[in-house]
Amino acid sequence: MNLIDALTSILVVAGAVFFLAGTVGLLRLPDVFTRLHALTKADNLGLGLVVVGVSLQMDAWQDAFKLIGIWFLVLVSSATVAHLIGRYALLHGYKPWEKEE
Repeated sequence: MNLIDALTSILVVAGAVFFLAGTVGLLRLPDVFTRLHALTKADNLGLGLVVVGVSLQMDAWQDAFKLIGIWFLVLVSSATVAHLIGRYALLHGYKPWEKEE
């Protein structure tokens, strides 16, 4: 196993860990707003790590740029969708979670 393969493996596994953390946040956090935050942050970073790791294995730089372009589109769309979901929740009476003391 050479250095590029090892780095690819590390980045892809790190991305999978962030995907897992986002999923755990989605299942465990108390309200829609904290769930959105956990899911969008963790999944965007996880996808970025996977894209960088897989890009290292590409033969042509054009293919790597396509993957980076897909990641950019996911970043933009997930931010937009999270905003729309959060706005809908606020407009329909969902209250942000507050810690009980």
